[in-house]
Amino acid sequence: MSDQASPRAKARRRRTPLGVFWLAYAVLAWCVGCQREAPPAPPQVSQAEHDSPAATDWMRRTLQEYQLTSRANDPFYGEAGLQRVQYLLEQVEGGQSPRKEIELLQDLAEYELRLGKVGKALEHYDRMQSLVDELGERMPPKERVGALVKHAIGCLRLAETENCVHCRNGESCLLPITAGGVHERQEGASKAAELLTAALEIDGENLTARWLLNIAHMTLGKYPEHTPEAWRVPPEKFENAVDFPRFRNVAKEKGLDMLSTAGGVVADDLNNDGWIDLLVSDWSPSEYPRLFLNDGQGGFVDRTEGSGLEGLFGGLNMVQADYDNDGDIDVFVLRGAWKGAQGLVPNSLLQNDGSGKFTDVTVDAGLAIDNYPTQTAAWADYDLDGDLDLYVGNESYPCQLFMNRGAGRFTEVAVRAGVVNNHYTKAVVWGDFDGDRYPDLYVSNYDAPNRLYRNNRAGGFEDVAPALGVTGPLKSFPAWFWDFNNDGALDLFVASYPMALEQVAAQFFGLPTTAEHDHMYQADGQGGFTEVAQKLGVTRMTDPMGCNFGDLDHDGFLDFYLGTGTPAFSYLAPNVMYWNRQGTSFADVTYRGGFGHLQKGHAVAFADFDHDGDQDIFQEVGGAYPGDAFPNVLYENPGNDNHEITIKLVGKESNRSAIGTRICVTVTEAGTTRKIYRWVNSGGSFGSNPLRQQIGIGAAEKIDSLEIYWPKTDQTQVFQNLPVDQAVEITEGEEAWRPLAIKPSAAAGLATPSS
Repeated sequence: MSDQASPRAKARRRRTPLGVFWLAYAVLAWCVGCQREAPPAPPQVSQAEHDSPAATDWMRRTLQEYQLTSRANDPFYGEAGLQRVQYLLEQVEGGQSPRKEIELLQDLAEYELRLGKVGKALEHYDRMQSLVDELGERMPPKERVGALVKHAIGCLRLAETENCVHCRNGESCLLPITAGGVHERQEGASKAAELLTAALEIDGENLTARWLLNIAHMTLGKYPEHTPEAWRVPPEKFENAVDFPRFRNVAKEKGLDMLSTAGGVVADDLNNDGWIDLLVSDWSPSEYPRLFLNDGQGGFVDRTEGSGLEGLFGGLNMVQADYDNDGDIDVFVLRGAWKGAQGLVPNSLLQNDGSGKFTDVTVDAGLAIDNYPTQTAAWADYDLDGDLDLYVGNESYPCQLFMNRGAGRFTEVAVRAGVVNNHYTKAVVWGDFDGDRYPDLYVSNYDAPNRLYRNNRAGGFEDVAPALGVTGPLKSFPAWFWDFNNDGALDLFVASYPMALEQVAAQFFGLPTTAEHDHMYQADGQGGFTEVAQKLGVTRMTDPMGCNFGDLDHDGFLDFYLGTGTPAFSYLAPNVMYWNRQGTSFADVTYRGGFGHLQKGHAVAFADFDHDGDQDIFQEVGGAYPGDAFPNVLYENPGNDNHEITIKLVGKESNRSAIGTRICVTVTEAGTTRKIYRWVNSGGSFGSNPLRQQIGIGAAEKIDSLEIYWPKTDQTQVFQNLPVDQAVEITEGEEAWRPLAIKPSAAAGLATPSS
């Protein structure tokens, strides 16, 4: 035990205490508004293909076809829209319809911007601006302001590309932008500031223009002194009321600052050497997931080549589990979200051989019969038979519940179980909220009431969300079950997603907002909930997509990070970090902690990547369009004086991953005894934490007792007087715990991990 723990113990001793673009939204509105009357038929696997020994070849062929057709028709990556606008523009050029020409030039510029052709986009914006200037006051003020703001957004994207994408450092795009984040090449931001000022001179109340002017001035080093007071965000808005250490973005030096668009992340031990690795996806139809193995020396090595991931294009989100109970972390990749009929593409079940090499077994597993647009799924053993089942939440198509029959095969039973949903699903999470051992299912729907399906313990479910008052927010996105106050009952977080930059900006100017806030439902321990977000201080308008939770300071109370944004280029708003204050409130530590990244916040994972005993945060921050790609980030935890224990559970009668198992840690601090609860899962609905649980215990110097409750068998294992700052492994039914084996990293070429 001491040999395994010494590096962690030593490390601990070393630590010190415009409005949104209408066309982008038209695409999203079209996707969200997709109705269930006669939807396009999804691609299906023929029986011959399903039974073929080369069934996995079907997946690569299908995804290659998806890649080829996406070049033209994909609503985010295709060029069909660009070509259509070019044709229409040719019909009106020549000064006969200047306002129509202005409108089409705006559209054309945005299409170029989406595709990453910033120079061409600015050429179109310049032509547009000349026509706007010629029309002068003959053009309505609102249209002139709109044109100026859109032109400014194009200039800001040029500034981001030149300074933050290609010439970046750890301070790039962190709000408030200072020091190392100030742009070296200032032409883009200077032009943007000029255009935004002109827009505000026409309409000083335009919140998008006011907000973006402040950002432009920050990138130029001119905020706040040179920002007119009437339009300035008060500097105190970027101050947090509590003291909190600053986390540094070290992605570049750790080999993780890969450039990507929106995607997912799985943080887990993917090659069985004991170190936490990363699998990172990109929803681009031309990119496949990338595998980064932990080198055991504080960095990562790209081991994608030869991993079996090549050719498995796309993937907005991923969730992991040992679905076949063979001791390896397998991964389910989700595709097609936000794309409506263009998103009828299969997901992928990637079977791990134990060394970080994957085989696509989707067809053989029975998971590719019907393929719908999705980005959300969750694993649980809903029937307590020892095999993990899978629920997939689809967008305006039937959701799917795949019952694991064993031997690597699944059967779709959503209709029989009563969980079809048929809404625009954005998050699905499992949790035994009523404490009857059987996992229940929460479904977050965009623009429809959310559902809480209570497990009836006989293979079916009943929606009790209306009765329990947990149907909101109406426009919701990520969600999760957790116990934020350590009372032993699962609480529920559900984020609001109105996609409204103006609402977010209003808060910085001290103006009221009208959109729904994020919801925090506190459990009463009797199967009921009370909405307490305002009481807890979770009051900001945030528009989160990817997000997750973890324990930043190992005090035993879970904190959470919200990755914010929408597809629009105009949407530059800080990601948000909330610090749990002993379960009674949450403090905003976004700026003190260095978490206020302006880029689009997708998948989030909390994990101890460097094995120094504290949790770091990886975040995928690429945008929806190829022109909005951005390097991902890794926030390194500076450390603290608290203690922790890392626990890997191994199921025997229960599922091997131990998903759904409850952990209770009892500790004594300063003469006071308390309990800390965790449930084994991968955290939030967009981004996956490791399945092994790292649990902070504050200042306690030993663990009085550790209780492991296995729902399948209704049995509890109890261990007494465990040392702190250790990583342990516990097998279901065994009387003794053992040190978790941490091997020399295979990625560093020091050893070959066993499977």
